[in-house]
Amino acid sequence: MNKSKTLMALLKHTILILGAVVMLFPFFWAFSTSFKSLREIFRNPFSLFPAHPTWSNYVAIFSKIPFARYILNSFVVASATTLFQIITAVLGAYAFSRMDFKGKNFAFYSLLATMMIPSQLLMIPQYLVVAKFGWINTYEGLVLPYAATAISTFFMRQFFLTIPRELEDAAIIDGCNQFQILTKIFLPLSKPAISTIAVFSFMWSWNGYFWPLLVVNVPDMRTIQLGLAMFRTQGGIQWGQFMAGTIIATLPILVVYFFAQKHFIKSITLTGLKG
Repeated sequence: MNKSKTLMALLKHTILILGAVVMLFPFFWAFSTSFKSLREIFRNPFSLFPAHPTWSNYVAIFSKIPFARYILNSFVVASATTLFQIITAVLGAYAFSRMDFKGKNFAFYSLLATMMIPSQLLMIPQYLVVAKFGWINTYEGLVLPYAATAISTFFMRQFFLTIPRELEDAAIIDGCNQFQILTKIFLPLSKPAISTIAVFSFMWSWNGYFWPLLVVNVPDMRTIQLGLAMFRTQGGIQWGQFMAGTIIATLPILVVYFFAQKHFIKSITLTGLKG
């Protein structure tokens, strides 16, 4: 029996390791390519490791295009979107999980129903609204249409349902109002769920391409993904420089996940799908 369990564990870990290698290989290939000259990239036979590593691709990507501006734009948009989504998700989730009001269930299920609408279907009306407010080529136009999402509110509601009502009742006895209960009890206990929303929101906004493509038509407001796409279409593509830009664009996502992974994993184990 022990031998069978050992073999199963070995097989499981082998499969997981092979899967990790397959998923990490494209990133490693891009990282290696970013340190190669164009001649070495197309050298035959192919070499995974650079024979003569160079930083010239990283220098060139900042000199050929306003890459630092693209990074700043993406950071502002992703951070603002994440902040707004956390605020709206927390407030909405608290109302749906702890407050009683007329039409609560109808409002909640209507919110969930919006998750079945393809995002592409909403882009035309969203664009018309943004244009009407004069938000084309602005941070407002990039951020506000996605300041609230149904999935974030639903996720926070599920987490709030796991918090014992006894804590809330004790706070009411102590004289706390709804706002104090939310800020002093629910928020400190909700760090795992908030971290999860922050990771997904930041990652989605940072990697966004199609919406910025619609509302941005000036170079100074391009996000990093849009800037890289435009760089790739300008003349003959320099693969080493493009890979250098791709690696830089990937690093913030890795950093955010690295610092939030502890809370992220905890939220998955605690939240569940409590109705």
